Amino acid sequence: MADRTPRRVAAAGAAACVVAGAVAVTVAVVAGPGPGPTGYVSEAGVADSGYAGAYRIGIFTLTAALLLLAGALPAAARAASVLLGAGAVGTALSGTVTCSAGCPLPPFEAATVADLVHGGASIAATAAVVFAMLALLLAPATAAALRRVAAVGVALALPLAGAVGLAMLLVGRGALVGVLERLLLAVAAGWGLATAVVLARRGPLLTPGRWKGPR
Repeated sequence: MADRTPRRVAAAGAAACVVAGAVAVTVAVVAGPGPGPTGYVSEAGVADSGYAGAYRIGIFTLTAALLLLAGALPAAARAASVLLGAGAVGTALSGTVTCSAGCPLPPFEAATVADLVHGGASIAATAAVVFAMLALLLAPATAAALRRVAAVGVALALPLAGAVGLAMLLVGRGALVGVLERLLLAVAAGWGLATAVVLARRGPLLTPGRWKGPR
């Protein structure tokens, strides 16, 4: 019980960072010179974009949100914490290595090394967050409040992630991928915010009798 207050503080920080980061990225995407919903979100961070700074600030703020959320989760949710940490690494890498104009990716476009690193890091980060939702859902010690949030997140994110992957392989960059990507990222951000709020409010974090380790 002694570590609940630091975890609540971390959860509150995670919630604030999710909101701030999402707002910064949204402003960069909406107000920037990118192609709107027909392109990738990452195009807002291209070096010659006037909103690249806002985009990177948002990405690094979301990185902090993932790290704080990983620290706020109870000890029984170690797998989800590790996945969120991996997601934070991928997110930070995607914000550090920018893609070229249009953020080209195979198999339909010729990509540079930076494009591949950026795209791979972004995909890995998103996948890690989705798997963190699944880890919380499947962990026996996850309490009802966290499990409900994870269940909604998984139900929305898994089909969207599959659709994005198929669309990128079969269709390529365009309105379909652009809209699906935005929906998936919105679900991930919403899940992170909802989970952080549950943890910050100090609701029941563990199912009684399922976890005997340190809390």
